[in-house]
Amino acid sequence: MNIARPISGKPAALPQPREQCAHLHKGAIASTLLGMSASPEIMVLPPAELEPILERYRHDTGLLEPIDAASFIGEVLQRANAFVPSEAGSVFFDNPFERERDPERAELYFVATFGPLARVLLGKSIPASTGVVGHVYRSGKSYLVSDSANDPFFYSHFDQRHTFCTRTLLAVPIRIENRVCGVLEMVNRLDGRPYDERDRGLLEIFAAYTSASIQNLLDAKRAEEAARSDDLTSLANDRFFHRRLAQDLDKADESGGRVALLFMDLDNFKHVNDTHGHLAGSQVLKEVGYLLRRVVRSPGVTLARYGGDEFVIILPGVDEGTARVWAEGIRMAIRSQQFLKGQFSWSDRPVDFRGPLTCSVGVAVYPDHVPRQGSSDHRRNQLLRAADQAMYAAKTAGKDRVVVAS
Repeated sequence: MNIARPISGKPAALPQPREQCAHLHKGAIASTLLGMSASPEIMVLPPAELEPILERYRHDTGLLEPIDAASFIGEVLQRANAFVPSEAGSVFFDNPFERERDPERAELYFVATFGPLARVLLGKSIPASTGVVGHVYRSGKSYLVSDSANDPFFYSHFDQRHTFCTRTLLAVPIRIENRVCGVLEMVNRLDGRPYDERDRGLLEIFAAYTSASIQNLLDAKRAEEAARSDDLTSLANDRFFHRRLAQDLDKADESGGRVALLFMDLDNFKHVNDTHGHLAGSQVLKEVGYLLRRVVRSPGVTLARYGGDEFVIILPGVDEGTARVWAEGIRMAIRSQQFLKGQFSWSDRPVDFRGPLTCSVGVAVYPDHVPRQGSSDHRRNQLLRAADQAMYAAKTAGKDRVVVAS
């Protein structure tokens, strides 16, 4: 995802007299009031960039639900402005993959925004530890700023950098399944007055509606994908995998391209079940599925659970060298991941999992290892067999390694 990020930390203070700020504010309000009859232009990230940010991990089921909600997020901001008319406003979301990997360094992204700086800010991010937005995100409580110059949480970086003046501000948290995932922020009431408790109450009600609506979208997406997903990991199931592999091979024949297939098996997974129980083993498989979704982000990729502790990854248009790089990245990610971290409902105490967990990966590429001949089923089965044999060769050679088919 191509998202520019501002420099972390507070910059050196720039000259910003309050008289100049007041002048800027009056000018902005005057120009905005002249155009109040028209709705502000809402800028929203394109679906391809918004989808990864709106993917959410359900810890009770391990499901990962991507949604294309660009139009919905834009409508959220537009309606919020109708409730509390403002000079500018933004919707921020964290990136769930970044948050899971390192909560202390999470970023909040401008996924939708309007106002004088909309085109500049869209897609940029701020540290979740910074400013009023960061405070709301961390505390889970709404916050009202009546005088930014004297507010302990206000962060003036964007004002200083872009010659904008924030005088008043109202921010409320957005939740999914009772977990804060973003912030709705409105800046500078159009009438020039500070935001008040009535505004806060209206925006809190609207934020609750927004959270419920996003959850409904996720539930609808979950129902749509249930037929093709593995119940445990939310990756594709083997039936969908076989259909997709046949389609990708046909496309490769039409274009003269390649298809790489990775066959991955967890090493010594039986030891996890024997030592910690089958519920712990199921939790590990959930976490592996989530890890694969986080690590393997390539156009057209298909991630599937093949059965038990075996996983397959289809990489259309990828040659042998690139496929090996992907496989090594997966192997290292599995090896460095701390599994079974935290408390689980099926255990009365933290799980003492003494990893690391490792995996063996076999790589096969069409048509490098399987010729372009025979029926679609034959080519698909031959490619799968080649990747499977390469994986077993990795096991025989000592596990925790990548082997390319011969």
